[in-house]
Amino acid sequence: MSAFAGVAEKAGYELVVPPMFEDLGVFLRIGESTDVVTKEMYDFEDKAGRRVALRPEHTAGVCRAFVQHRPLLPWKVWYAGSNFRYEKPQAGRFRQFDQVGVEALGSSDPLLDVEVVALAADFYASLGLRDVSLVVNSLGDAADRESYVGALREYFTARVGELSEESRANIERNPLRILDSKREADAAAISDAPSMTAHLGAEARDHFAAFTAGLRALGVAHTVDDRLVRGLDYYVRTTFEFRSTALDASQNAVGGGGRYDGLVENLGGPPTPGIGFALGVDRILLACDAEGVFPADPPVVEVFVVDVTGGQEALALTRELREAGWGCDRAFDARSMKSQMKSADRSGARLAVIVGPDEVTSGTVVLRNLVDSGQETVSRAELVSRLGAIRQRETEQR
Repeated sequence: MSAFAGVAEKAGYELVVPPMFEDLGVFLRIGESTDVVTKEMYDFEDKAGRRVALRPEHTAGVCRAFVQHRPLLPWKVWYAGSNFRYEKPQAGRFRQFDQVGVEALGSSDPLLDVEVVALAADFYASLGLRDVSLVVNSLGDAADRESYVGALREYFTARVGELSEESRANIERNPLRILDSKREADAAAISDAPSMTAHLGAEARDHFAAFTAGLRALGVAHTVDDRLVRGLDYYVRTTFEFRSTALDASQNAVGGGGRYDGLVENLGGPPTPGIGFALGVDRILLACDAEGVFPADPPVVEVFVVDVTGGQEALALTRELREAGWGCDRAFDARSMKSQMKSADRSGARLAVIVGPDEVTSGTVVLRNLVDSGQETVSRAELVSRLGAIRQRETEQR
């Protein structure tokens, strides 16, 4: 979250925190033919009899907040938080998932679209991700989209026998959803489907040309895919998706977004253009792991205290070592030496501090290296300084 905040706030975006619950009607504006609304949304009646929903995405809630509070335009905000969708959990797809994103309201300038997309690209680069590609498209204005939907409906009706059951159900409801299908049974029909490009009006074509020219001017690599529609019905004109080639192709989208110039008006506000994106934190972390971006985290527990005198020594030692800056843990329930040593090995600690009756009498402890089994007896009073010397030596060796 802090890495994303750094990128967004340098561009003038301020933090907004939409509520986890909203009136159901807010999310119905997403589009009643989308899977998010028809199949995936958690909605219920609260104690006051109101129909509310768990947040399935952020954009609608941000636009509702704009309608309610009417901040000055342009309104540029960023967010981070969890969303919830009722869908089958699988790799990279969860019922609770985290996103970061931005929304920019108040301008239809295609160069704002460029800024928004470049922010996402800069964020991926800041993490060290290299295998992320950008795909862009235009869905045209409302009239362009309506014309294209009609052409798709006619085309897919003629080839209905070649479609999966799920896609056949979308012919009347929203044939754009068919283009988003990853099912093998639909691939052939989708590949021959009409192109959105042929249905773009002059204004939408000019907007898209200025957008892609802006991306080229900034050196943001991209490809145009006129089959890209994304999963939400409120998009118009610019739409885009970031894909990680380090992930499985069926779950490789790590973020995306687009324009939603009519959404604020649908929520009861004045006509207000807007554009934004949402980036999936879970998928991004999977991509980071796949590319080996982050080194393995050092073990949280560095020292494990083994006390076979009843536990009071371990109580004092763990407190002392934690205050000295060491990650430290211990066992409980007066377990045997063997059992505690097994716990030490499982903890990931590289050092064990062992205390028995003889050590209590002599004011010493046994310091054991759990990697090579070497050990030494150390004065209890000198334990912290001895551990510090070991840490310093290991740092110099690295």
